[in-house]
Amino acid sequence: MSMKHPHGLYVLFFAELWERFSFYGMRALLVLYLTKELSFSDDHAYGIYGAYGALVYTTPVIGGLLADRVLGHQQAIIMGALLMALGHFCLAVPNMFFFYAALALLIAGSGLFKPNISSLVGQLYAIDDPRRDAGFTLFYMGINIGGFLAPLLCGFIGQTYGWHYGFGLAGVGMLIGLAVFLLGRRRFANYGLPPPAPAARNPVLRILTRRSIVWAGVLLSLPVFGLLVLNDRLTGWVLIAAGAAVLAWLVYIVYSSPRVARERLLVIMTLTAFGVVFWSFFEQGGSSINLFTDRNIDRSLFGWEAPASLFQAINPMFIILLAPVFSALWLKLARHGREPSTPVKFAYGILQLAAGFALFGLGAGLAGADGKTSMLWLLIGYLLVTSGELSLSPVGLAMVTRLAPARLVGAMMGVWFLSSAFAHYIAALVATLTSAPATEATVALPPARTIDLYGEVFLNIAMVATAVGAVLLLMSPLLKRWMHPRAE
Repeated sequence: MSMKHPHGLYVLFFAELWERFSFYGMRALLVLYLTKELSFSDDHAYGIYGAYGALVYTTPVIGGLLADRVLGHQQAIIMGALLMALGHFCLAVPNMFFFYAALALLIAGSGLFKPNISSLVGQLYAIDDPRRDAGFTLFYMGINIGGFLAPLLCGFIGQTYGWHYGFGLAGVGMLIGLAVFLLGRRRFANYGLPPPAPAARNPVLRILTRRSIVWAGVLLSLPVFGLLVLNDRLTGWVLIAAGAAVLAWLVYIVYSSPRVARERLLVIMTLTAFGVVFWSFFEQGGSSINLFTDRNIDRSLFGWEAPASLFQAINPMFIILLAPVFSALWLKLARHGREPSTPVKFAYGILQLAAGFALFGLGAGLAGADGKTSMLWLLIGYLLVTSGELSLSPVGLAMVTRLAPARLVGAMMGVWFLSSAFAHYIAALVATLTSAPATEATVALPPARTIDLYGEVFLNIAMVATAVGAVLLLMSPLLKRWMHPRAE
Protein backbone atom coordinates (compact mmCIF):
# COMPACT_ATOMS: atom_id res chain seq x y z
CA MET A 1 0.00 0.00 0.00
CA SER A 2 1.23 3.51 -0.87
CA MET A 3 1.92 5.64 2.21
CA LYS A 4 0.95 8.84 0.36
CA HIS A 5 -2.21 10.53 1.60
CA PRO A 6 -5.34 11.03 -0.56
CA HIS A 7 -5.42 14.34 -2.48
CA GLY A 8 -8.69 15.26 -0.77
CA LEU A 9 -6.86 15.49 2.55
CA TYR A 10 -4.97 18.57 1.38
CA VAL A 11 -8.16 20.36 0.29
CA LEU A 12 -9.72 19.70 3.69
CA PHE A 13 -6.41 20.68 5.33
CA PHE A 14 -6.54 24.20 3.83
CA ALA A 15 -10.29 24.65 4.26
CA GLU A 16 -10.00 23.80 7.94
CA LEU A 17 -6.88 25.97 8.25
CA TRP A 18 -8.83 29.10 7.33
CA GLU A 19 -11.88 28.15 9.36
CA ARG A 20 -9.62 27.76 12.39
CA PHE A 21 -7.96 31.09 11.55
CA SER A 22 -11.34 32.73 12.00
CA PHE A 23 -12.13 30.80 15.19
CA TYR A 24 -8.79 31.36 16.92
CA GLY A 25 -8.68 35.00 15.86
CA MET A 26 -11.90 35.54 17.74
CA ARG A 27 -10.80 33.30 20.65
CA ALA A 28 -7.57 35.25 21.16
CA LEU A 29 -9.50 38.49 21.54
CA LEU A 30 -12.78 37.58 23.26
CA VAL A 31 -11.88 37.52 26.98
CA LEU A 32 -9.43 40.41 26.59
CA TYR A 33 -12.09 42.43 24.74
CA LEU A 34 -14.70 41.74 27.41
CA THR A 35 -12.43 42.64 30.35
CA LYS A 36 -10.38 45.49 28.85
CA GLU A 37 -12.80 47.17 26.42
CA LEU A 38 -16.21 46.43 27.98
CA SER A 39 -14.88 46.36 31.59
CA PHE A 40 -16.66 43.10 32.41
CA SER A 41 -15.53 41.31 35.57
CA ASP A 42 -13.41 38.20 35.14
CA ASP A 43 -16.30 35.98 36.21
CA HIS A 44 -18.68 37.60 33.70
CA ALA A 45 -16.14 37.29 30.88
CA TYR A 46 -15.39 33.67 31.78
CA GLY A 47 -19.12 32.95 31.84
CA ILE A 48 -19.65 34.29 28.32
CA TYR A 49 -16.52 32.52 27.07
CA GLY A 50 -17.61 29.25 28.66
CA ALA A 51 -21.21 29.46 27.43
CA TYR A 52 -20.09 30.31 23.91
CA GLY A 53 -17.50 27.53 23.85
CA ALA A 54 -19.96 25.02 25.31
CA LEU A 55 -22.60 25.80 22.69
CA VAL A 56 -20.06 25.77 19.85
CA TYR A 57 -19.30 22.18 20.80
CA THR A 58 -22.91 21.16 21.61
CA THR A 59 -24.40 22.00 18.23
CA PRO A 60 -22.16 19.51 16.34
CA VAL A 61 -24.31 16.72 17.79
CA ILE A 62 -27.24 18.12 15.80
CA GLY A 63 -25.04 19.08 12.86
CA GLY A 64 -23.66 15.55 12.60
CA LEU A 65 -27.15 14.02 12.60
CA LEU A 66 -28.41 16.51 9.99
CA ALA A 67 -25.47 15.66 7.74
CA ASP A 68 -25.91 11.91 8.16
CA ARG A 69 -29.64 11.92 7.51
CA VAL A 70 -30.54 15.05 5.55
CA LEU A 71 -27.85 17.31 4.10
CA GLY A 72 -24.78 15.20 3.55
CA HIS A 73 -21.43 16.32 4.92
CA GLN A 74 -20.54 18.59 1.99
CA GLN A 75 -23.71 20.71 2.13
CA ALA A 76 -23.50 20.97 5.92
CA ILE A 77 -19.94 22.31 5.66
CA ILE A 78 -20.98 24.96 3.12
CA MET A 79 -23.95 26.14 5.19
CA GLY A 80 -21.86 26.28 8.34
CA ALA A 81 -19.12 28.30 6.67
CA LEU A 82 -21.62 30.90 5.42
CA LEU A 83 -23.14 31.32 8.89
CA MET A 84 -19.75 31.68 10.57
CA ALA A 85 -18.52 34.26 8.05
CA LEU A 86 -21.61 36.36 8.73
CA GLY A 87 -21.07 35.96 12.47
CA HIS A 88 -17.49 37.22 12.33
CA PHE A 89 -18.52 40.25 10.31
CA CYS A 90 -21.26 41.02 12.86
CA LEU A 91 -18.54 41.07 15.54
CA ALA A 92 -16.88 43.85 13.55
CA VAL A 93 -19.89 46.09 14.29
CA PRO A 94 -19.38 47.97 17.62
CA ASN A 95 -22.83 47.26 19.01
CA MET A 96 -23.95 44.86 21.76
CA PHE A 97 -26.92 43.52 19.76
CA PHE A 98 -24.59 42.59 16.92
CA PHE A 99 -22.15 41.11 19.45
CA TYR A 100 -24.66 38.59 20.76
CA ALA A 101 -26.11 37.98 17.27
CA ALA A 102 -22.58 37.22 16.09
CA LEU A 103 -22.03 34.64 18.81
CA ALA A 104 -25.36 32.99 17.92
CA LEU A 105 -24.39 32.79 14.22
CA LEU A 106 -20.98 31.36 15.09
CA ILE A 107 -22.58 28.72 17.32
CA ALA A 108 -25.04 27.61 14.62
CA GLY A 109 -22.41 27.63 11.88
CA SER A 110 -19.88 25.69 13.89
CA GLY A 111 -22.46 22.99 14.57
CA LEU A 112 -22.82 22.35 10.86
CA PHE A 113 -19.15 22.75 9.90
CA LYS A 114 -17.09 21.23 12.67
CA PRO A 115 -18.15 17.55 12.88
CA ASN A 116 -18.61 17.12 9.16
CA ILE A 117 -15.23 18.22 7.88
CA SER A 118 -13.62 15.75 10.32
CA SER A 119 -16.02 13.05 9.13
CA LEU A 120 -14.98 13.71 5.53
CA VAL A 121 -11.34 13.22 6.50
CA GLY A 122 -12.23 9.86 8.02
CA GLN A 123 -14.06 8.78 4.86
CA LEU A 124 -10.88 9.22 2.80
CA TYR A 125 -9.31 6.18 4.52
CA ALA A 126 -10.34 2.54 4.86
CA ILE A 127 -11.19 1.53 8.42
CA ASP A 128 -7.92 -0.38 8.88
CA ASP A 129 -5.70 1.98 6.84
CA PRO A 130 -2.40 2.49 8.74
CA ARG A 131 -2.23 6.05 7.35
CA ARG A 132 -5.36 7.12 9.26
CA ASP A 133 -3.73 8.40 12.48
CA ALA A 134 -0.98 10.12 10.48
CA GLY A 135 -3.58 11.72 8.20
CA PHE A 136 -5.54 13.10 11.13
CA THR A 137 -2.32 14.40 12.69
CA LEU A 138 -1.51 16.29 9.48
CA PHE A 139 -5.10 17.58 9.36
CA TYR A 140 -4.62 18.73 12.94
CA MET A 141 -1.48 20.57 11.90
CA GLY A 142 -3.59 22.51 9.37
CA ILE A 143 -5.93 23.49 12.17
CA ASN A 144 -3.01 24.90 14.09
CA ILE A 145 -1.42 26.78 11.21
CA GLY A 146 -4.67 28.75 11.21
CA GLY A 147 -4.49 28.95 14.98
CA PHE A 148 -0.92 30.27 14.79
CA LEU A 149 -1.61 32.96 12.18
CA ALA A 150 -4.82 34.17 13.83
CA PRO A 151 -3.38 35.64 17.08
CA LEU A 152 -0.47 37.19 15.18
CA LEU A 153 -2.77 38.94 12.70
CA CYS A 154 -6.23 39.23 14.28
CA GLY A 155 -4.82 39.62 17.79
CA PHE A 156 -2.22 42.22 16.87
CA ILE A 157 -4.59 44.24 14.68
CA GLY A 158 -7.39 43.99 17.23
CA GLN A 159 -5.31 45.16 20.20
CA THR A 160 -3.31 47.73 18.23
CA TYR A 161 -5.76 49.31 15.79
CA GLY A 162 -9.17 48.39 17.17
CA TRP A 163 -10.92 45.29 18.41
CA HIS A 164 -13.48 45.24 15.62
CA TYR A 165 -10.83 45.27 12.90
CA GLY A 166 -9.44 42.09 14.40
CA PHE A 167 -12.88 40.46 14.44
CA GLY A 168 -13.49 41.53 10.83
CA LEU A 169 -10.23 39.97 9.68
CA ALA A 170 -11.39 36.69 11.21
CA GLY A 171 -14.44 36.86 8.93
CA VAL A 172 -12.22 37.27 5.88
CA GLY A 173 -10.39 34.10 6.90
CA MET A 174 -13.68 32.19 7.04
CA LEU A 175 -14.58 33.27 3.50
CA ILE A 176 -11.19 32.07 2.25
CA GLY A 177 -11.83 28.69 3.88
CA LEU A 178 -15.20 28.40 2.13
CA ALA A 179 -13.64 29.28 -1.23
CA VAL A 180 -10.95 26.62 -0.80
CA PHE A 181 -13.57 23.99 -0.02
CA LEU A 182 -15.77 24.88 -2.99
CA LEU A 183 -12.86 24.94 -5.44
CA GLY A 184 -11.51 21.59 -4.25
CA ARG A 185 -14.75 19.59 -3.97
CA ARG A 186 -13.93 17.43 -6.98
CA ARG A 187 -11.18 15.78 -4.91
CA PHE A 188 -13.83 14.04 -2.80
CA ALA A 189 -16.85 14.26 -5.12
CA ASN A 190 -18.22 10.86 -4.06
CA TYR A 191 -17.89 11.40 -0.31
CA GLY A 192 -20.30 13.13 2.06
CA LEU A 193 -23.25 13.25 -0.34
CA PRO A 194 -26.86 13.65 0.87
CA PRO A 195 -28.80 10.44 1.50
CA PRO A 196 -31.69 9.72 -0.93
CA ALA A 197 -34.74 11.83 -0.11
CA PRO A 198 -37.96 9.90 0.62
CA ALA A 199 -41.01 10.90 -1.41
CA ALA A 200 -43.04 13.47 0.53
CA ARG A 201 -46.79 12.89 0.85
CA ASN A 202 -47.55 16.39 2.11
CA PRO A 203 -47.83 18.83 -0.86
CA VAL A 204 -46.12 21.59 1.14
CA LEU A 205 -43.13 19.35 1.82
CA ARG A 206 -42.92 18.52 -1.89
CA ILE A 207 -42.29 22.21 -2.60
CA LEU A 208 -39.86 22.81 0.23
CA THR A 209 -36.40 21.34 -0.17
CA ARG A 210 -34.72 19.67 2.77
CA ARG A 211 -32.09 22.40 2.69
CA SER A 212 -34.67 25.17 3.02
CA ILE A 213 -36.22 23.43 6.04
CA VAL A 214 -32.80 23.26 7.69
CA TRP A 215 -32.20 26.97 6.97
CA ALA A 216 -35.54 27.80 8.63
CA GLY A 217 -34.57 25.76 11.68
CA VAL A 218 -31.22 27.53 11.89
CA LEU A 219 -32.85 30.97 11.80
CA LEU A 220 -35.28 29.98 14.55
CA SER A 221 -32.39 28.74 16.70
CA LEU A 222 -30.43 32.01 16.63
CA PRO A 223 -32.45 33.89 19.31
CA VAL A 224 -32.20 30.82 21.54
CA PHE A 225 -28.41 30.71 21.23
CA GLY A 226 -28.18 34.45 21.93
CA LEU A 227 -30.25 34.03 25.09
CA LEU A 228 -28.09 31.13 26.27
CA VAL A 229 -24.89 33.16 25.85
CA LEU A 230 -26.47 35.97 27.86
CA ASN A 231 -27.35 33.53 30.67
CA ASP A 232 -24.47 31.11 31.17
CA ARG A 233 -26.22 29.35 34.07
CA LEU A 234 -29.08 28.47 31.74
CA THR A 235 -26.48 27.07 29.36
CA GLY A 236 -25.30 24.79 32.15
CA TRP A 237 -28.80 23.35 32.59
CA VAL A 238 -29.15 22.89 28.84
CA LEU A 239 -25.86 21.00 28.82
CA ILE A 240 -27.05 18.73 31.61
CA ALA A 241 -30.29 18.02 29.74
CA ALA A 242 -28.46 17.44 26.45
CA GLY A 243 -25.90 15.23 28.14
CA ALA A 244 -28.60 13.12 29.80
CA ALA A 245 -30.43 12.69 26.48
CA VAL A 246 -27.25 11.74 24.62
CA LEU A 247 -26.23 9.35 27.39
CA ALA A 248 -29.62 7.63 27.24
CA TRP A 249 -29.28 7.29 23.46
CA LEU A 250 -25.76 5.89 23.82
CA VAL A 251 -26.90 3.34 26.39
CA TYR A 252 -29.63 2.22 23.98
CA ILE A 253 -27.18 2.00 21.06
CA VAL A 254 -24.63 0.10 23.14
CA TYR A 255 -27.23 -2.30 24.52
CA SER A 256 -28.65 -3.07 21.06
CA SER A 257 -25.27 -3.55 19.34
CA PRO A 258 -23.41 -6.85 18.83
CA ARG A 259 -20.47 -7.54 21.15
CA VAL A 260 -17.62 -6.11 19.05
CA ALA A 261 -19.52 -2.93 18.18
CA ARG A 262 -20.69 -2.61 21.79
CA GLU A 263 -17.19 -2.81 23.22
CA ARG A 264 -15.84 -0.35 20.67
CA LEU A 265 -18.60 2.10 21.57
CA LEU A 266 -17.71 1.68 25.24
CA VAL A 267 -14.12 2.60 24.40
CA ILE A 268 -15.34 5.76 22.65
CA MET A 269 -17.47 6.68 25.67
CA THR A 270 -14.68 6.03 28.18
CA LEU A 271 -11.98 7.94 26.32
CA THR A 272 -14.44 10.75 25.64
CA ALA A 273 -14.96 11.11 29.40
CA PHE A 274 -11.21 11.33 29.97
CA GLY A 275 -11.08 13.85 27.13
CA VAL A 276 -13.44 16.10 29.10
CA VAL A 277 -10.85 16.32 31.87
CA PHE A 278 -8.06 17.14 29.42
CA TRP A 279 -10.01 19.88 27.60
CA SER A 280 -11.36 21.41 30.81
CA PHE A 281 -7.78 22.22 31.76
CA PHE A 282 -6.48 22.86 28.26
CA GLU A 283 -9.15 25.53 27.64
CA GLN A 284 -7.69 27.68 30.39
CA GLY A 285 -5.56 28.91 27.49
CA GLY A 286 -8.33 31.15 26.18
CA SER A 287 -9.51 32.30 29.61
CA SER A 288 -7.40 32.29 32.79
CA ILE A 289 -4.03 31.79 31.05
CA ASN A 290 -4.93 34.59 28.63
CA LEU A 291 -5.49 37.02 31.51
CA PHE A 292 -2.50 35.58 33.41
CA THR A 293 -0.40 36.46 30.36
CA ASP A 294 -1.88 39.95 30.23
CA ARG A 295 -1.37 40.68 33.92
CA ASN A 296 1.55 38.60 35.17
CA ILE A 297 3.87 37.71 32.29
CA ASP A 298 6.78 40.03 31.50
CA ARG A 299 6.01 40.60 27.80
CA SER A 300 8.86 43.00 27.05
CA LEU A 301 10.78 42.18 23.86
CA PHE A 302 13.65 44.56 23.05
CA GLY A 303 11.81 47.50 24.60
CA TRP A 304 8.44 46.61 23.04
CA GLU A 305 5.61 45.11 25.09
CA ALA A 306 3.92 42.42 23.01
CA PRO A 307 0.10 42.29 23.19
CA ALA A 308 -1.14 39.41 25.32
CA SER A 309 -3.17 37.98 22.43
CA LEU A 310 0.03 37.25 20.50
CA PHE A 311 0.95 34.62 23.08
CA GLN A 312 -2.09 32.62 21.98
CA ALA A 313 0.09 31.68 18.99
CA ILE A 314 2.52 29.68 21.16
CA ASN A 315 0.42 26.51 21.33
CA PRO A 316 -0.33 26.28 17.59
CA MET A 317 3.29 27.21 16.79
CA PHE A 318 4.49 24.17 18.73
CA ILE A 319 1.89 21.99 17.02
CA ILE A 320 3.14 23.11 13.60
CA LEU A 321 6.67 22.13 14.64
CA LEU A 322 5.75 18.89 16.39
CA ALA A 323 2.82 17.52 14.34
CA PRO A 324 5.06 16.14 11.55
CA VAL A 325 7.28 14.59 14.23
CA PHE A 326 4.33 12.85 15.88
CA SER A 327 2.91 11.79 12.50
CA ALA A 328 6.23 10.20 11.51
CA LEU A 329 6.66 8.72 14.99
CA TRP A 330 3.31 6.87 14.91
CA LEU A 331 4.05 5.51 11.42
CA LYS A 332 7.54 4.34 12.39
CA LEU A 333 6.36 2.70 15.60
CA ALA A 334 3.47 1.06 13.72
CA ARG A 335 5.85 -0.45 11.16
CA HIS A 336 7.86 -1.99 14.01
CA GLY A 337 4.76 -3.11 15.93
CA ARG A 338 5.53 -0.80 18.87
CA GLU A 339 2.94 1.96 18.51
CA PRO A 340 1.20 2.71 21.84
CA SER A 341 -2.49 1.92 21.96
CA THR A 342 -4.99 4.77 21.74
CA PRO A 343 -5.78 4.66 25.51
CA VAL A 344 -2.06 4.87 26.35
CA LYS A 345 -1.66 7.85 24.01
CA PHE A 346 -4.55 9.53 25.83
CA ALA A 347 -2.92 8.89 29.21
CA TYR A 348 0.42 10.27 28.01
CA GLY A 349 -1.41 13.37 26.79
CA ILE A 350 -3.04 14.03 30.16
CA LEU A 351 0.22 13.50 32.05
CA GLN A 352 2.10 15.90 29.78
CA LEU A 353 -0.60 18.52 30.32
CA ALA A 354 -0.13 18.04 34.07
CA ALA A 355 3.60 18.73 33.71
CA GLY A 356 2.88 21.89 31.72
CA PHE A 357 0.55 23.30 34.38
CA ALA A 358 3.09 22.43 37.06
CA LEU A 359 5.52 24.74 35.25
CA PHE A 360 2.89 27.49 35.00
CA GLY A 361 2.38 27.24 38.75
CA LEU A 362 6.11 27.11 39.47
CA GLY A 363 6.67 30.19 37.31
CA ALA A 364 3.98 32.05 39.23
CA GLY A 365 5.65 31.07 42.51
CA LEU A 366 9.00 32.46 41.32
CA ALA A 367 7.60 35.82 40.21
CA GLY A 368 9.34 39.00 41.24
CA ALA A 369 8.07 41.52 43.77
CA ASP A 370 6.17 43.27 40.98
CA GLY A 371 4.12 40.12 40.34
CA LYS A 372 5.67 39.56 36.91
CA THR A 373 7.31 36.31 35.82
CA SER A 374 9.39 35.34 32.80
CA MET A 375 7.69 34.36 29.57
CA LEU A 376 10.00 31.32 29.48
CA TRP A 377 7.72 29.57 31.99
CA LEU A 378 4.83 30.12 29.61
CA LEU A 379 6.81 28.88 26.60
CA ILE A 380 8.11 25.68 28.22
CA GLY A 381 4.78 24.95 29.89
CA TYR A 382 2.97 25.34 26.57
CA LEU A 383 5.51 23.00 24.94
CA LEU A 384 4.48 20.24 27.35
CA VAL A 385 0.76 21.00 27.06
CA THR A 386 1.06 20.95 23.27
CA SER A 387 2.88 17.63 23.29
CA GLY A 388 0.03 16.28 25.37
CA GLU A 389 -2.52 17.70 22.96
CA LEU A 390 -0.84 15.96 20.01
CA SER A 391 -0.92 12.69 21.92
CA LEU A 392 -4.66 12.98 22.46
CA SER A 393 -6.68 15.19 20.13
CA PRO A 394 -5.90 13.97 16.59
CA VAL A 395 -5.78 10.42 17.93
CA GLY A 396 -9.24 10.97 19.43
CA LEU A 397 -10.67 12.11 16.10
CA ALA A 398 -9.20 9.08 14.37
CA MET A 399 -10.48 6.81 17.16
CA VAL A 400 -14.08 7.95 16.68
CA THR A 401 -14.09 7.52 12.90
CA ARG A 402 -12.36 4.13 13.27
CA LEU A 403 -14.46 2.55 16.02
CA ALA A 404 -17.93 3.96 15.38
CA PRO A 405 -20.30 1.94 13.15
CA ALA A 406 -20.44 3.45 9.64
CA ARG A 407 -24.04 4.60 10.05
CA LEU A 408 -23.16 6.48 13.26
CA VAL A 409 -19.87 8.17 12.35
CA GLY A 410 -21.33 11.68 12.07
CA ALA A 411 -23.39 11.30 15.24
CA MET A 412 -20.48 9.86 17.23
CA MET A 413 -18.25 12.67 16.00
CA GLY A 414 -20.90 14.99 17.39
CA VAL A 415 -20.73 13.16 20.72
CA TRP A 416 -16.94 13.64 20.72
CA PHE A 417 -17.45 17.38 20.26
CA LEU A 418 -20.20 17.40 22.91
CA SER A 419 -17.52 16.32 25.38
CA SER A 420 -15.68 19.51 24.47
CA ALA A 421 -18.88 21.43 25.23
CA PHE A 422 -18.87 20.11 28.78
CA ALA A 423 -15.14 20.80 28.96
CA HIS A 424 -15.58 24.45 27.92
CA TYR A 425 -18.28 24.99 30.50
CA ILE A 426 -16.25 23.29 33.23
CA ALA A 427 -13.19 25.27 32.09
CA ALA A 428 -15.07 28.50 32.76
CA LEU A 429 -15.92 27.30 36.27
CA VAL A 430 -12.27 26.37 36.87
CA ALA A 431 -11.16 29.76 35.54
CA THR A 432 -13.36 31.58 38.06
CA LEU A 433 -11.15 30.12 40.80
CA THR A 434 -8.46 32.54 39.60
CA SER A 435 -10.76 35.54 40.06
CA ALA A 436 -10.33 37.91 42.97
CA PRO A 437 -12.94 38.01 45.75
CA ALA A 438 -16.19 39.63 44.67
CA THR A 439 -15.48 42.63 46.90
CA GLU A 440 -12.44 43.57 44.82
CA ALA A 441 -12.30 44.97 41.29
CA THR A 442 -10.40 42.15 39.60
CA VAL A 443 -9.50 44.12 36.50
CA ALA A 444 -7.81 46.81 38.60
CA LEU A 445 -5.82 44.47 40.85
CA PRO A 446 -2.03 44.90 40.65
CA PRO A 447 0.02 41.93 39.35
CA ALA A 448 1.41 41.26 42.83
CA ARG A 449 -2.15 40.39 43.96
CA THR A 450 -3.23 38.28 41.00
CA ILE A 451 -0.08 36.13 40.74
CA ASP A 452 -0.90 34.02 43.82
CA LEU A 453 -4.42 33.32 42.57
CA TYR A 454 -3.15 31.95 39.27
CA GLY A 455 -0.26 29.99 40.75
CA GLU A 456 -2.41 28.09 43.25
CA VAL A 457 -5.01 27.08 40.66
CA PHE A 458 -2.41 25.97 38.10
CA LEU A 459 -0.66 23.71 40.64
CA ASN A 460 -3.99 22.17 41.68
CA ILE A 461 -4.76 21.46 38.02
CA ALA A 462 -1.40 19.72 37.69
CA MET A 463 -2.14 17.43 40.64
CA VAL A 464 -5.62 16.48 39.46
CA ALA A 465 -4.43 15.80 35.90
CA THR A 466 -1.61 13.57 37.19
CA ALA A 467 -4.08 11.42 39.11
CA VAL A 468 -6.45 11.16 36.14
CA GLY A 469 -3.64 10.19 33.76
CA ALA A 470 -2.45 7.47 36.13
CA VAL A 471 -5.96 5.98 36.36
CA LEU A 472 -6.23 5.85 32.56
CA LEU A 473 -2.87 4.08 32.28
CA LEU A 474 -4.17 1.39 34.61
CA MET A 475 -7.33 0.99 32.51
CA SER A 476 -5.56 0.94 29.14
CA PRO A 477 -5.05 -2.87 28.78
CA LEU A 478 -8.80 -3.48 29.14
CA LEU A 479 -9.68 -0.67 26.74
CA LYS A 480 -7.18 -1.95 24.18
CA ARG A 481 -8.82 -5.39 24.23
CA TRP A 482 -12.23 -3.82 23.69
CA MET A 483 -10.96 -2.05 20.57
CA HIS A 484 -10.32 -5.48 18.93
CA PRO A 485 -7.41 -6.24 16.56
CA ARG A 486 -8.96 -4.77 13.40
CA ALA A 487 -9.38 -1.41 15.15
CA GLU A 488 -5.74 -1.25 16.15
